Amino acid sequence: MTITERQAATLPRELRTAQEAIQLPEVQEMMRKLSVYNLGVFMPHMHDDSGGFRASSDKFVQVEKGMRVSFAPTEEIEKEQERYLPTGWVWNTDLPTPVAMCRQVCEVRPGDSMHWDTHQPDPPDPDPDEGVKKKK
Repeated sequence: MTITERQAATLPRELRTAQEAIQLPEVQEMMRKLSVYNLGVFMPHMHDDSGGFRASSDKFVQVEKGMRVSFAPTEEIEKEQERYLPTGWVWNTDLPTPVAMCRQVCEVRPGDSMHWDTHQPDPPDPDPDEGVKKKK
């Protein structure tokens, strides 16, 4: 799958480069090699206030928490590193650096003395209209 010219025009230069690189034989060969290890390639990115794409920043990490994706300051996540499982990395100078994380919660299962790290959905957002009489 390739992106359209219209989609490409809305991306910052760094992200257009990433999209174009997927079509290069050497990138596809790296992807083939990664697939042996159940790894893939993704385009690290963020969104601005209007929802537009922007290049990711080393000051933020993509976080999946409660089965929802958001961005958190890298510094904040590093303080609770044991609660997060890295799921995406980029090459930074001379080592892989996590840029996507899944927050884990401790779960005790009935009849099991072990503690398990797992995902749990956050409780649903409260209905803002709940308990409020509606005018007719």
